Amino acid sequence: MRRRASLVLLSFAVLFAAMAPTLRWYAFPRLAKVPPNQYQEVVLEARPATLLDYGTLKSREVEKITIVQTLKGNVEESKRIEAGTDRDVVVWDSLSYFMGPDGEMVSKIPERYIFDAHTQDPVNAPGESVDGDPVKREGIEFKWPFLTEKRDYLYFDAQTRTAAPIHYAGTRTFRGLEVYYYEQTIPWTQVPMPKTMPVDGITPELIASTGLTRWYTTKRMFWVEPVTGAPVNGEEIHKEELRGAKALMGTDTLTVFDGHVKMREDYIADTVELVSANRTTVLLLVSRLPWTFTLLALLLFALALWLEHRSRRPACGAARKPARKPARKPDPRTAPAPVTPPV
Repeated sequence: MRRRASLVLLSFAVLFAAMAPTLRWYAFPRLAKVPPNQYQEVVLEARPATLLDYGTLKSREVEKITIVQTLKGNVEESKRIEAGTDRDVVVWDSLSYFMGPDGEMVSKIPERYIFDAHTQDPVNAPGESVDGDPVKREGIEFKWPFLTEKRDYLYFDAQTRTAAPIHYAGTRTFRGLEVYYYEQTIPWTQVPMPKTMPVDGITPELIASTGLTRWYTTKRMFWVEPVTGAPVNGEEIHKEELRGAKALMGTDTLTVFDGHVKMREDYIADTVELVSANRTTVLLLVSRLPWTFTLLALLLFALALWLEHRSRRPACGAARKPARKPARKPDPRTAPAPVTPPV
């Protein structure tokens, strides 16, 4: 009975020992993925900010600028692109919508971002674009890889249409979560005018015809939860200028936008809650279940060995009895004569 129990325990030990690496190295890359139908909205604000009035071509300080950033998964495009690859592909149609203090549009920039659902590496495919211009991305954008490392990454800048390093700058605690802090500074660079302008009749071509050029610099900061690779907070110190305006306005530069852009508090709270839940799920696949199964396998293996050892020993309390010697037959030569009873 003990030997049968030890074989059962040994079978379960082998099962758990096999499941531990399977979860970590096989299931994790296939299950930890960005869903293709994800929808996300984030609201950012700059309070106060400097903004160019295109009607008067004068800069003025305003109470706030609001940026609504939406990410919408395009399932149909994901399936189309996946058909030509052996990867799980996600297509995000993104829109950054800038509004002034009166709620009127200042500008809007659409993007199409195509990337690997697990690694977040860009997948260069037709349709990849920023503000209608085809691009070929390098580096990550919006999200870091699962199990983010303490190192620099290439991060794609939508304004310059190029990738530049974003630097790991230490581990911090943010709203109870351990996060990695990253910084990237884009130096002053000439960038294209947005195709959608806030004033009817003013187009990028019209502005270019006056000799004006648009320049941009930013310092962007991200607090990234490393297990999921999701930023739980993001900020930018963002500046834009029109240069070459001396002949038109008597000054060489016009400030288009200047402000410290931050996530709105309610969106930070929602993001931290969502990321915390996703973090638990990823940890189950990558560490908690594999380690639990490994310890269970060792425990069951040890118990199976103990039972096998016990089965080879006599039962407890059962003392060995000495073997009985067979009875000896009497020798007729030495046996005493029978005694005859008296009559």
